[in-house]
Amino acid sequence: MNGNRTIGILGGMGPLATADLYHKIILATPARRDQDHLHVIIDADPTIPDRSAALRGEGPDALPGLLASARRLQLAGADFITIPCNTAHAFLPALRPHLGVPVLDMIAATADRVLADFPAARRVGILAYRGTIETGLYHHALRDRGLEPLSPSPEDQRRLVDAAIDGVKANDTGPAMGALLAEAGGTLVAAGAEVLLAACTEIPIVLTPAMVPAPLLDPTRVLAEAAVREARAPALTAPAFVAGAGG
Repeated sequence: MNGNRTIGILGGMGPLATADLYHKIILATPARRDQDHLHVIIDADPTIPDRSAALRGEGPDALPGLLASARRLQLAGADFITIPCNTAHAFLPALRPHLGVPVLDMIAATADRVLADFPAARRVGILAYRGTIETGLYHHALRDRGLEPLSPSPEDQRRLVDAAIDGVKANDTGPAMGALLAEAGGTLVAAGAEVLLAACTEIPIVLTPAMVPAPLLDPTRVLAEAAVREARAPALTAPAFVAGAGG
């Protein structure tokens, strides 16, 4: 052991997004050899019910599956947990009291990063799955920091953003999915967005900063960097980003 803390990834929502977070944790780790990398435990359970449907009352509750996965990570030795699913963060207030380890908050970390990296920006475009938009997770976090959130029209949400995310979840990572998201992002920029958030963990898999006319912030990368900092921090340091964003 190298004295670092162990990262837990509560994944499967979806599998490609889980792999993307692990990949970005590796890239964010200062390492010259295998032994310099961090201990990461992944529990990728794709049977966790659809988070958006659960929040709308149109499907099974996702909390039991999330809790079972988090407990497996805790028992396996994870010192803290990351969740590469934005919509699942709506369940954090109900999830955390049942755990003995912290859960990092990707929403709060991303909102803070907007302020740090783009201090002159005031209007932030949110590209996210319908469930994340409906929960208002990013809307609340951005407004709490004095920023104005912008989201696609209902038609663009359905035709462009949700369609592209569903495509990635079905393993379609071709250019057509990225083009849908780029169109949605361009429309938000035309409406005044100065920064765009790739606020669904499937989006960065097919949408790159070069495809949109404004800076594109990747919350998965933000979470990966936060996880690396926490894993390498002194053991007595309080974990960052554990407070829920948007309730």
